[in-house]
Amino acid sequence: MASHEQRSGAEADPRPVWLITGAGRGLGRAFATEALEQGARVVGLIRTAGALGDLATAHPGRLLEVIADVRDQGDVQAAVMEAAEAFGRLDVVVNNAGYGLVGAIEEVSEAEIRAQLETNLLGAIWTTQAALPHLRANGGGDIVQISTVGAIGSMPTFGIYNASKWGLEGFSEALAAEVRPFGIGVTIAELGGFATDWSGASLQFATGEPQYDELRVALFGTAQVPWPVPDGESASADAPPAGAAAALWAHLARPREQRPLRVLIGDDAPTQAAAALEARRDSYDDPRLAWPAARS
Repeated sequence: MASHEQRSGAEADPRPVWLITGAGRGLGRAFATEALEQGARVVGLIRTAGALGDLATAHPGRLLEVIADVRDQGDVQAAVMEAAEAFGRLDVVVNNAGYGLVGAIEEVSEAEIRAQLETNLLGAIWTTQAALPHLRANGGGDIVQISTVGAIGSMPTFGIYNASKWGLEGFSEALAAEVRPFGIGVTIAELGGFATDWSGASLQFATGEPQYDELRVALFGTAQVPWPVPDGESASADAPPAGAAAALWAHLARPREQRPLRVLIGDDAPTQAAAALEARRDSYDDPRLAWPAARS
């Protein structure tokens, strides 16, 4: 924990403090880098010590690594308290920690389902709960939930991942109304494709069952699971994660009253969102929902 003298000095520092979960790599690291380059102070919740060592060297005194497992509520509470004590405040909390899971609903095990939900959904809830008293004490702040266009629709074999992100958006929409009177804003960032190891080394696979081989071939061109994936950053043609970080910073720079609850980030995100929303509308067997006739 930071000493009283450290806290006193930190409280006088006007630079905002960002707390980012899953900050060690990919999008989380990009968010940390952008915030530091914009002059903010950053607390990175990571699983491996030293993951942000180069950024700490480049920005002395403005980056704190905190080892924490977002699946553990007590661990998260202690990490957020350490962050607030070290820098004297919290201003922006980015719930970024998460990963993908491939498996048809029949294929995924209880342990795989629980691990997915505990990381992608419960981890964000624990971090949000722990951070809210500090944001409220500051007179306001922002909570950013890193979601996906996969929270608008769904894709076969990603059902549990979709469930985790739909849950994230559900609680976050309610949260936005609950904390608005405290000057706390909530942003649901729905990301498209970015070149991180989400689709590479971080992607998890359930054990495949032969009855779903045909489906996997149709979706991915192979029945093999796991399919070969590159180590580290994805070699795909997706946009670099720095672009997502810059877009998020620009969104938060707008006056809070001008920000929508949801923001699409990524060149492919609007097209994917429109297709998912159209599919959702078409899933209703109700002529009153036939747009735009229902509005005429």
